[in-house]
Amino acid sequence: HTFLLADSGNDFVVSGGSLTCDILVVAGGGGGGGYFGGGGGAGGVRVIADYSLAAGAHTITVGAGGTAGGFGPSTSGGDGGNSSIASLYSATGGGGGGALSTAGRTGGSGGGTGKDKNATAAAGNAGSYSPVEGYAGGSQTSGSTSYQGGSGGGGASEVGETGTNPSSQYEHSGDGGDGIQNSYRTGSNVWYGGGGAGGRNFANAGDGASGGQGGGGTADNSTTAGTINGDANTGGGGAGGTLTTNSSGTGGSGIVVIRYAA
Repeated sequence: HTFLLADSGNDFVVSGGSLTCDILVVAGGGGGGGYFGGGGGAGGVRVIADYSLAAGAHTITVGAGGTAGGFGPSTSGGDGGNSSIASLYSATGGGGGGALSTAGRTGGSGGGTGKDKNATAAAGNAGSYSPVEGYAGGSQTSGSTSYQGGSGGGGASEVGETGTNPSSQYEHSGDGGDGIQNSYRTGSNVWYGGGGAGGRNFANAGDGASGGQGGGGTADNSTTAGTINGDANTGGGGAGGTLTTNSSGTGGSGIVVIRYAA
């Protein structure tokens, strides 16, 4: 049984006795920050194998992706929505990416920090769940480098990459952290929970960053518009925006999958 955003609020009903099942819960990804923004953190990913689900109706909530940061120097992306199976298991929405001079937001995976903000990483929930829910967004190590790119959002298995300045003219935006693979929905591995890429200065030379595997949005480079939104049904984070186009991305919606023997 697969529950997408449009199915949020519906019940999964177990008749008779308990049901042994495998469960995947993915929250909505965070939105990318405004110009020079950090990538949105991936929605938290939780995998529960061989769980005995009690008889009765279990309400499913599927989190929406976070909103993209608007134009301006302090417009962070919105946090993703939580996903859950009643009160049994929940996954936390990804943190929104920071904009120029703004730190990323905490979440299931943390959002990447925007350019020119000397800030520590926005925390994810790694270590709080088994398996882990998500990792921190990329931090920024210099508060005054004029060509530094935004940092990537954290993913379900990896911290987002820090934006750097390899030379005085060429910035490097941080890639989003990778997610994890899971086969519950299709029988074959699918990626979930990739962090969004950090944004860059579209007007200057430099490379556009890549979203993490698992639906993370990819940032613009100097010639090509990226696929900036996080992918639907993966919890991928949105990419950070650029100075010229302000094209930050929305986070991808989450998903809940319940697998059991017929």
